[in-house]
Amino acid sequence: MITNGGCRTKKGTRSVGVQRQYTGTAERVENSQVGVFLAYVSPAGRALIDRRLYLPETTWCDQPERRAAAGVPDQVGFATKPALARQMIAAAIDAGVPVGWVTADEVYGADPGLRADLENCGIGYVLAVGYDRRVAINDGRTLVRGDTLAERIPTTGWQPRSCGPGAKGARDYLWAWITTATRPGEHRWLLIRRNRATGELAFYLCWSPRPVPLHTLVRVAGSRWSIEELFQTGKGQVGLDHYQVRGWTGWHRFITLAMLALAVLTTLAATARQPDPDIIALTVAEIRRLLNALVLTQSLPPAHTMHWSIWRRTSQARARRSHYQRRQAN
Repeated sequence: MITNGGCRTKKGTRSVGVQRQYTGTAERVENSQVGVFLAYVSPAGRALIDRRLYLPETTWCDQPERRAAAGVPDQVGFATKPALARQMIAAAIDAGVPVGWVTADEVYGADPGLRADLENCGIGYVLAVGYDRRVAINDGRTLVRGDTLAERIPTTGWQPRSCGPGAKGARDYLWAWITTATRPGEHRWLLIRRNRATGELAFYLCWSPRPVPLHTLVRVAGSRWSIEELFQTGKGQVGLDHYQVRGWTGWHRFITLAMLALAVLTTLAATARQPDPDIIALTVAEIRRLLNALVLTQSLPPAHTMHWSIWRRTSQARARRSHYQRRQAN
C-alpha cells in the first residue's frame, strides 16, 4: 500500500479545508485543498482505495462557524497527515485487505507513530526520509546522518537496480543499503538511492519482519510512483479534480465516485484477455474510450469502434518496441 497527499488549487476561502499551504504537487505555497490518499498496488493493477481530507488546525478545526458552514461533522477533529494515513491503513487492515508492504514520502516517513503501527502489525515498510535523518549503526552505538553515511560508501558498495518501468523505460538507479538494527534478529536498514546522471540522493527507512534481499526493498521504494500515476490517470480519465463542490459531504461523495470509477476501469484492464502479442494490452484510457463509444454514445457501429481500438493499440505497441530498440542501441 502507498500513502501520499494530493492537492487541488482553489480560489476563495469557502471550500472545505482550503488555505494557503505548501503542496508537494505544486512544490510551492498555494491556496489549496489537500487530501491524503491510500493506494493499493499489486502485479495485476493499482487503485486508490481510501481518502481523507486534511483540515488545517487553526484556520479550520478551531473555527466552529467555518466548520458548520462547510458541513464538517462535530466529531471530526484535527489530525496530521501521517495520522490520517494511519487511520486509513488501520481501516484497510480491519477490512481484511492483504498488505505486505507500505511506502510513502518524507512527510510520513518522519512519523514514528506510523512506523510503530506498521511494525506492531508485522507489515514491512520503505518510507522516505530527509538526508539529515540520523540512523543507528554499529549495533546502535553510533548515530550518523544519512548523507554522511552516503559519502562513506565506496564505489563498489553501490549496486545497479531498476525500481520498475517508467514512461521512458526502466528507472535505473544505484542503490546501497546499510544495516541499522539495534537488536539481534532485527531486520532494519537505511536504503540510499543515487541518480546515475546527477548524483542526487534519496533516503529510506526500511523494516521487515523477516530477512529480504535488496531488490525487494528497491521494488517497494519504486512502487511509490504508482500513486502519482494514479493521480494523473484519475484526473485525466475520471475527472478526479474536476469538481466544484465546497462542502464536506460533497467533496467525499465526488472523490469516492471518481475513485470507484477508476477502480472499475483498472479491474477491467487487469482482467481483459490479450490474445494478440502484436497489440498493446487494453489500458485504462482505452477502456474508457470504448465505454464512451459503445455504451454512452454509440454513434458509430461497434465493429468500427473496435477496429480503431485495435489500430491504435497496434501503433502504440510498434512505437514502444522502436523506443526500446533505440535505448538499447545507445
